[in-house]
Amino acid sequence: MFKILDKYIIRKFLGTYVFAIVLLLAIVIMFDINEKLDSFLKAPLKATIVDYFINFLPYFANQFSPLFTFIAVIFFTSKLADNSEIIAMLSTGMSYKRLLRPYLFSALIIASLTYTLDAYIIPPANVKRINYTNTYVKNKRVDYGSNIMLMVAPGQIAYMSRYDNISKIGSRFSLESFNGKEIASRLTAQSIKWDTLYNWQIRDYVIRDFRDNREYITKGSQLDTIIPFEPSDFLIAVNDHEKMTTPALAEYIERQKSRGVGNIKSFEVEYQRRYAMTAAAFILTVIGMALSSRKVKGGIGVNIGIGLVLSFSYILFMTVTQTFAISGMTSPMIAMWIPNLIYTVIAIILYRRVSRA
Repeated sequence: MFKILDKYIIRKFLGTYVFAIVLLLAIVIMFDINEKLDSFLKAPLKATIVDYFINFLPYFANQFSPLFTFIAVIFFTSKLADNSEIIAMLSTGMSYKRLLRPYLFSALIIASLTYTLDAYIIPPANVKRINYTNTYVKNKRVDYGSNIMLMVAPGQIAYMSRYDNISKIGSRFSLESFNGKEIASRLTAQSIKWDTLYNWQIRDYVIRDFRDNREYITKGSQLDTIIPFEPSDFLIAVNDHEKMTTPALAEYIERQKSRGVGNIKSFEVEYQRRYAMTAAAFILTVIGMALSSRKVKGGIGVNIGIGLVLSFSYILFMTVTQTFAISGMTSPMIAMWIPNLIYTVIAIILYRRVSRA
């Protein structure tokens, strides 16, 4: 059960966290409007508010949740220390371990909220936000592909010379089926059109079946069939990973790996980032509490300055390691968790140092 002191710290922590988010989002809105003013003037006002800002602000706040968490801990803990409130708590016999409990509970609330938003709520909202930016700001959609080859099922390889996502039509299509190392059948078509899900309409096709050392040929003008792949499997835009919930992201990564698709590093990085950012709430909370729980010369400004440097260095470090993963220098899991491991060591050192002081 939490005591009055615990509830006081939790209320201060979460209140400062929300205040930091509101304050920085107000600044972000002004900068964003200034940067995209021409685009906003071209778009309908309702679309700008409903489709963009309502979806952009939660996205931005959640992306920088570790920063807001760290700022909140540094700010309100420094005020407690400056007012000698922490000294009063410790003078009653309370240990630093006991003092840390309401901090970690608050971090648990923030981490749970961050993960829920990142995994289930923000991805559907990102669909509207990204559609808006593609329409009115800068189009980053991938509507065309060429020389597309992927394994659509075990032993089945599909190829298209070109695909147009606007008309949903691909040209010079082939589908080869293998029985072990031997080819079992080969379908070729002049064009193929995507309908919905895995439904494809094949036009001007020739099917060659190889059985009993003989070739059987079937021709036709149109064939409706199911082939287990769709345009999103090979037309990959830079921000497609932001549109997927975590379960859908995990399923997509496994499916693409089984098909031999190589350009999915951004999806793997995003998957690992969501878990790493959740853990960061606890790590940065411990660092912030350890740094600011002692009264220092110069007041709370020194603690806030140190906190900002550490929090921005954490975000910068994660950004750098993310580029390593995308370039293939390291695995996405290692890249996303290296900052957490390093800052965990820093948190342990700082906590032991302040608890023994």
